[in-house]
Formats: sequence, C-alpha cells, structure tokens
Amino acid sequence: MKKILLLFVLLWVIGNAEAQVVFQNTSTSVYEFLDEMATMQYIDLNTAAKPYSRRLIAEKLSEVNANAEGLNHRQKKELAFYLKDFNKELMPDKNFDKRKDLYYFKDSLFTFTINPILGLKVQNNSNGNAMHRWNGAEAWAYAGKKLGFYASLRDNGVSDILAEYNYLTPDQGGNYKYNQDGEEDGRSDYSEMKGGITYAWDWGSVGLIKDNFTWGNNYNGANIFSARNPSFSYINLQMKPAKWFDFHFVHGWLVSEELDSSRTYLIGNGRRQVFWDKYLAANLFTFTPIDKISISLGNSVVYGDGLKLQYLIPVMFYKSVDHTYNGTGSNELGQNSQMFFDLSIRKLKKLHFYTTVFLDELSISNMWDKDKHSNLYSAKFGTRVYNLLPNTTFTWEYTRTNPWAYQHEIPVTQFTSNEFNLGHYLQDNAEEIHLGFSYRPIAKLVGEFSYTRAYKGTEVDYQIINGVPNVFGLKWLEEVRWASTTIRAKARYEIINDGFVFAEIMLRDVEGEESYTPAFYQGSTTTIAAGLNIGF
Repeated sequence: MKKILLLFVLLWVIGNAEAQVVFQNTSTSVYEFLDEMATMQYIDLNTAAKPYSRRLIAEKLSEVNANAEGLNHRQKKELAFYLKDFNKELMPDKNFDKRKDLYYFKDSLFTFTINPILGLKVQNNSNGNAMHRWNGAEAWAYAGKKLGFYASLRDNGVSDILAEYNYLTPDQGGNYKYNQDGEEDGRSDYSEMKGGITYAWDWGSVGLIKDNFTWGNNYNGANIFSARNPSFSYINLQMKPAKWFDFHFVHGWLVSEELDSSRTYLIGNGRRQVFWDKYLAANLFTFTPIDKISISLGNSVVYGDGLKLQYLIPVMFYKSVDHTYNGTGSNELGQNSQMFFDLSIRKLKKLHFYTTVFLDELSISNMWDKDKHSNLYSAKFGTRVYNLLPNTTFTWEYTRTNPWAYQHEIPVTQFTSNEFNLGHYLQDNAEEIHLGFSYRPIAKLVGEFSYTRAYKGTEVDYQIINGVPNVFGLKWLEEVRWASTTIRAKARYEIINDGFVFAEIMLRDVEGEESYTPAFYQGSTTTIAAGLNIGF
C-alpha cells in the first residue's frame, strides 16, 4: 500500500493542465454514437478497451461538433443531446443547455453531479414470469485540475436468476444472496457497488477502481475480457503519450470462491469462511501504424499465493516472468497466463472490420498434430456497416472457442472471478454466429433485430494420463451438448439522458444440457419483455 501511495505522490507533480478522469458506464448510448462517428471517419477512437473516460467522450463529441455540417438530421440531434451532458467537461461554467440532473454543482475548484438509479424489466413466456428491478444512486466529481471521483450503488432484486456463472447468457451476473435457510434455491437479491478515485495528467491517468472493463472489439460479447462477472477492484493505468500509441494496464484483486480451510474458523454456531487470494495482471498495447488501422497486443496472468511485485510492473510479458518465479518441470505447475491480439480497421468509410484472438496456450511444434496439439484459443471475426442505407447498421460476427480455452488445472488460478468466466460468455469448446440489423428513424429511437446461433461442446476434466495432460489433441465440437437459436426484436427510446423505455420480443429454441440455461428460457419459448430505467 505504501508503494501505491508513493506512486500517487510522484504523479502529483506531472504537468498542470486540467485533465480529470471519471469513467462512463458502458451501457450508456453515447458509446454507440461514438462508434458510428469513428466508422464514419469523423473521429479516431480506440474501441478495443472500454470504459472511456467522460473527458475522452467530451473531446470526441467536440471533434464531431467541429464538423457537424456533414451529419444528417438524426445525427445532429443526437450530438446536441449528448452535449447536454458532456459539455460539463467542455464548458467553463454552467451556462449551457444542460441535461436533467438530480443535483449538479460547478465552480472553479469543484464539480459534482448526483443522479438516481431506477429500473424495472418484466418478462413473460410459456415458462412463467420473470422480473428484475433495481434502484440506487450514482455520482461523480472533479476536484482541482487532476482528481476525479465516481461512485455507483445499485441494489437489484430478481424473481429468477437468469445470469449465473454456469449459464450461457451474455448478461452480467451478480453475487446473489442466499435465502434465510442458507440454501441456494430462492436466492434473489444482490447489490453492486462500483466507483473509483483517479489522478490524471495530459497524456494519462492512474486510479484505484472497482468496476467492470471490456477488452476486445465486439458487438455481441467480447472474448478477451467481457465484463460479464461482478465487478472487482483493480489498479488502473492508462497512457496515450503519442497519437499512434495507447497503453492500458490493470492489476486486479479477483474473487476466488476457493475456500482456504487452514484459515477458516468457527465463531459460536457460525463459521467465518476465508478464501484463497487471487490476482490478475493484464496489459494492452495499441498501435495505429496506419490511419484508421489499430493493432492491439497484450497479455495477462491470473495468479495466487500472495501479491507479487513482478506482476505490478505494467509492461511485462507475464508468461516469461512465471517461468522465472515458478517451476518449469513436467510435474510443476505455475500460474495461468494468456496472450491476446485485436485488429480494428476503419479504412473504408462506413465499414468497421475487426478480429480478436485470445490465446490461452499454443505449442508451435505440435500445432498441426491433431492428436498432440494444444491450440487453446478463442477467435472472433466481425464487420459492421453504418448507413449503407440511411440510419441503419448491419452486423456480422463469428466466434469460435476451442476446448480448454479459458480453463486451468489449478482451481485458484482459473480465468474467473466469483466463478464467472472473464472471457467469452459461451466459455470453451463453443461457436457463435450473430447477425444484427438496427434502424434509427429519429434521434434517440432505435429498433434492433438480431439472429444468434450458438453451440456448446463437451467439457473436459483435467487429468494426467501416462504423464500427459488429457487436454492436448482435443477436437473442437466433436460432440454438441447444447445448442441455442435466438431471434430478437427490440425497440428503445431515450426520453432524457440515461432515461429509457424499451420493449422486446425474443423467440428462442434451446436444446441439450439443462444446466447451461435458466429454467425460464429452457425449451422453445416466445418471451415478451418491457421496462424502463433511469441511470445504470
């Protein structure tokens, strides 16, 4: 902790320009607008890593506003709508057309905003009814020219758990409470606290954060870090020292859910459970060697056995570090390391092409040996076309994940937090095809239609057989254990900033292993849903 405090003190002397950082929730619609503006070549934007800071969003909106004569009527209205919020970062005072806030204050030293969080979603199909309600508050503040603060508390109540760690659904889950008898059945409520404190300078920021983040371009579930897990705490470092280079680093405190029996103890009639410590270190280097073409390279490690200084160094190749600090013999197991690659191309106006590869393990010598290979990876390919017809998007995305990707033989170093896989929601040995279409007839109103076909194969339990791990030479989708076809139509209208009403109908056909699907969605169902929300 002393080293962390010293880092903040040292960074305090860097520069004097105003550069506060507060991170914006990725569920807000401004992300979609910025993605469109980047693909229409109004701005340059690294979309491989999210969330964005409010200041970055404000700067990009300002760039679009400087070239607003090229926008159509709907885009101009949406730009003005988002500036009602993000002009807070751009204007020196409060004299502009502002969004509706519960409370907003700004003077030369301090800026503060607080808003409520309220929401309700109800669903019905042949399996019954499901309800999710949430409420709370969110606030953010700037102090001086360098410090940023934000906090979001959201209490959730659900009638059915639809996003558990073992369910193959892309929705973010929670750490659900047990019922009064201590049994899992009947769990319903959970809370989610997010927030952070950041220190920023002209070309970067560092912060202590508890939040979700996503790495990897996608429109239907990232396959590097997907943010499907409950949020966890991490040190966050971001730098952009040159126009052609971005850098992201996190060091996270994960939740292992692995009981440390040696430290667990009894108190009266109860038991204090203590779990094994578990950590994540990850970095992502993004280069833009050619205008509108971004290449991101990075790696990560999930490790236990106490906090390690070597994994706090942001620029390391962690697999090699692991070889130095842990055994490398045939029966000696180290930490769990990964590598990843992301390519984003917006060279042709209106077209975004992207591909992302998550590499868990690869043996060059056995790459083409079907019986010995260890090609443990997840690969995503996709395209999105904006305004081929005015105010429309067309999306195609394909994801393939080989057996045993995201898995590890040591339970405490699994690529998980709260047992939720940190990567793609289908986990290993899976395939997904996603097609999407959206239409925005007027500002703030969007209609979406999508088709998704997903498959899940057999899961493998790790064993050593005749001295060789049984995870080598596995065949992708040799046996399909679960399949799902989903056709969805949804309409959403943003009445005020971050205030929505929505309705959707979803036709879904699910076959195979029942444990992968909540009971509410099992079989062939037609689900009708509607709801509203203020804040996220």
